[in-house]
Amino acid sequence: MSQFWLYFKVGLNHVLDIHAYDHVMFLIALMVPYAFKDWKRVFLLVTLFTVGHTLSLLLSVYGVVYIKPTLVEFLIPITIFVTALFHLFTAGKSSKSESISFVAIITLFFGIIHGLGFSNYFKTILPGKASDKLLPLLEFALGIETAQIIVVFIVLILAYIVQTFFRFSKRDWALVMSAFIIGVVLPMIIESEIWS
Repeated sequence: MSQFWLYFKVGLNHVLDIHAYDHVMFLIALMVPYAFKDWKRVFLLVTLFTVGHTLSLLLSVYGVVYIKPTLVEFLIPITIFVTALFHLFTAGKSSKSESISFVAIITLFFGIIHGLGFSNYFKTILPGKASDKLLPLLEFALGIETAQIIVVFIVLILAYIVQTFFRFSKRDWALVMSAFIIGVVLPMIIESEIWS
């Protein structure tokens, strides 16, 4: 049981770490157009992101996939930027009108990229034999999923408060949050080591 909590907490901390806020920024960018009434779609997207994240960790841990860390560290803010830019240009449009399959595939793909960003560290904390790696990986994924649901819940509460009590329209909320996220991730893209 203590091993479960070890990897579960690593998953929680991976998302909720204040110094590694890229994961939270992606979740905020992803959730901008949604409200509590969209909970099924929100849950599906969050879970798809976790599946992609876990899949890339699995492939990396077992040596199937390797991508240079500098490329992954560049692609992570790109995924956040693209998601925020998409919602900036679709602000105010009904989230029901966008194809869930398109958003789902993009979210899964972005989860794969974010998982690759964590793979090197994760490999260092896993037990040695290949057969011992699957269970810790699933425990870690459960921690990731739990932390993501916490973040999404907070974002949806904040959206509700801003839109209900401060009378922001859904469109204004999406515009402001998307622009804010773009402003945060642009320096990460510009200062990336990939340009060196």
